[in-house]
Amino acid sequence: MGRSRKRTAVVIAAGGTGGHLFPALSVADEVRRMHSQVRVVFVGSRGKIESHVVPERGYEFRTIWISGLRRQMSAELLVFPVKVLVSWIQSLDLLIRLKPAVVFGSGGYVSGPVVVAAAFLGIPRVIHEQNSVPGLTTKLLSLIATEIHTTFEETQKYLPKKKRVIATGTPTRRELDHVSRVEGAVAFGIDPERPTLLVVGGSLGARRINDAVLGILQELSARAVQIVWQTGEHDFARVHAATQRYSNVVVQPFFDRIEFAYAACDLVLCRAGASTIAELTRIGKPSILVPYPFATADHQTQNACLLAKRGAAMMIPDSELTTKLSEVLFPLLADRVRRDRMAEQARLLGKPDAAHILALALLHYADKSFVEEVV
Repeated sequence: MGRSRKRTAVVIAAGGTGGHLFPALSVADEVRRMHSQVRVVFVGSRGKIESHVVPERGYEFRTIWISGLRRQMSAELLVFPVKVLVSWIQSLDLLIRLKPAVVFGSGGYVSGPVVVAAAFLGIPRVIHEQNSVPGLTTKLLSLIATEIHTTFEETQKYLPKKKRVIATGTPTRRELDHVSRVEGAVAFGIDPERPTLLVVGGSLGARRINDAVLGILQELSARAVQIVWQTGEHDFARVHAATQRYSNVVVQPFFDRIEFAYAACDLVLCRAGASTIAELTRIGKPSILVPYPFATADHQTQNACLLAKRGAAMMIPDSELTTKLSEVLFPLLADRVRRDRMAEQARLLGKPDAAHILALALLHYADKSFVEEVV
């Protein structure tokens, strides 16, 4: 019989987009799997993706009044300093009540006030940056972080030289490994024997990708290609209306269980955010990557180039998507041998242990005796 341990809290600040939220959920799942006595509490914004996904996954959820910083002059920009102050006070109050052993910031604006409040209270702070070029929040928080984890080794050159930076990879969920093609096809009501394209624009969607696929929809239908399509909330009604007469298309605003969509498809058309790249490389899925051209320091192009150079993906610049999609997509759908080679190259780039490594880092602060047993 194992010895009893007191219940300790870990606070995770993450959200705004799926790119920040889902890696954090992967770490939380791993913490819970490894040590059920640790209490995991998420902090995020009301009305954002985390406000419904986190409770659905069975985790406690608290909100603070914070949003991203908009560069152009607006009323929202003028009120931003007030939001920062209020969210910091809210974070202080939350951490004083929860008394967590450690705070984990998974990037994005939500992490800012929570990690700063943790530093003020002397609580250990672990942060993770998914992108090769860190955003403003990560650069600032790296100055007060206890541990810094990144996806790419090259990120270290943008962070304080006296800090310990660990290239861990981007956390992904174990569930990605355990869904069969038939299970994925059944989940979407499609034929597992027919060629299937997965279209994903990220948690918020991508209008350029949606428009490009709409432009070749008739040809996809004529070739009996099935489409499983995440449109994003803002574009769902428009795309859904345009695809009503096509029996080969399944359209949803957002996939809560992306593993079923990956399992059902032969090829993925998507952006090149770090979380997406981590998922594609974990499961070994061939892809056509369309980097978001306005990402910080154009990091999505760097992500896509890495996979393209290794033969794991094809890359199409956003500005050329409409004209080049057909000439890249259809030959690839027709060439299974080439897709298999791409899948193998993608798998070689994967870091499936990233969530486990970060969970161990958090458990080091939550329960050192447990980590000693695991190691």
